[in-house]
Amino acid sequence: MAALSGLWNSIQSWLFPDLEDQLGEELSEKQQEFVKICELLDLEKHMTSYRWKYDGRPPKDRLAIVKSFIAKSVYNLPTTKALIEYVKSSPSLRRLCGWESIGEIPSESTFSRAFSAFAEGELGEKIHESTIKEHYKDKVVGHLSRDSSAIKGREKAIKKPQQESVKAPKRKRGRPKKGEERPKPEQTKVQIQVQRSLEENVVDLPIDCDWGNKRNSKGKKETWCGYKLHADAGDGDVPLSCLLTSASVYDNQTAIPLAQISSERVTNLYDLMDAAYDTKEIKEFSRDLGHVPLIDDNPRRGEKLEKAPAEKIRYNERSTVERVFSNLENYGSKTIRVKGPKKVMCHLMFGIISLTANQLFNMLI
Repeated sequence: MAALSGLWNSIQSWLFPDLEDQLGEELSEKQQEFVKICELLDLEKHMTSYRWKYDGRPPKDRLAIVKSFIAKSVYNLPTTKALIEYVKSSPSLRRLCGWESIGEIPSESTFSRAFSAFAEGELGEKIHESTIKEHYKDKVVGHLSRDSSAIKGREKAIKKPQQESVKAPKRKRGRPKKGEERPKPEQTKVQIQVQRSLEENVVDLPIDCDWGNKRNSKGKKETWCGYKLHADAGDGDVPLSCLLTSASVYDNQTAIPLAQISSERVTNLYDLMDAAYDTKEIKEFSRDLGHVPLIDDNPRRGEKLEKAPAEKIRYNERSTVERVFSNLENYGSKTIRVKGPKKVMCHLMFGIISLTANQLFNMLI
């Protein structure tokens, strides 16, 4: 936190005044937000793999394009075309991105090729991971909240192969006879996940566009075609880790992978989840990590158990992840125009890293 405070003081003390002298005008509130986000994320150190390899025609400056995609999320612009037009009409933002003249701004096709490369290389995920590890290495997160949000796609759902219905043999009631062996029930997805590595669990999650449904905060059932964004959020409404899956994936199937990701990035005390995550395996996995699981009881298991007064107060902190998803709407989560899980995730990650940087600075206030 001391390093973050020092960075913020230097931005306010000399970077903003220096930029205003160079631009010849005062920075707007959005421009200040854009500048401090770019400074915190330290984008240049992630550009090595996107530099010219002395083979063929030199590509346009990828750092400037990355900054422009950050601007797209900060200004919540719906399309790349709208981004290019906005940058051309704003000399200050254009120069902040790294282009001195309008003629230096690449074409829309160049932006698209660069975006595809960023999506394939998981640039947003790497920037986010690096940022969280850097600023949480000496800090303890009190409450980690976990949930998912619907992400509507602009593509057709995949056609799932029809499975032949096989009737399970009727199970005999009562105790088995002496010497009789009955088949063991198949392991659930969550039971399998606790025995595997993070890489194995992530690869096994479906990521194609399909149909999903979920009850909203008002108890009404929502149906959409697209994806689900699963996230862990920490105190101060900071996104700590996230995964994108098909819309039909149950929330509890991502709890173990998310916990594995977050445990590599931060140290936290409490894991807060709603009733969708109420399984014995998830609770045990949380305890094995040294955390205290606070999970709402699922009514389908019978009478709902009441939490202790202190646990109720802590469980109220679960609203942090809901605020993260709500804030993410201001950074482009509702303006997705790309297709395919990798590109959709790349679009979302530009918003997530912008939101992360902004919330880290807000914690200083």
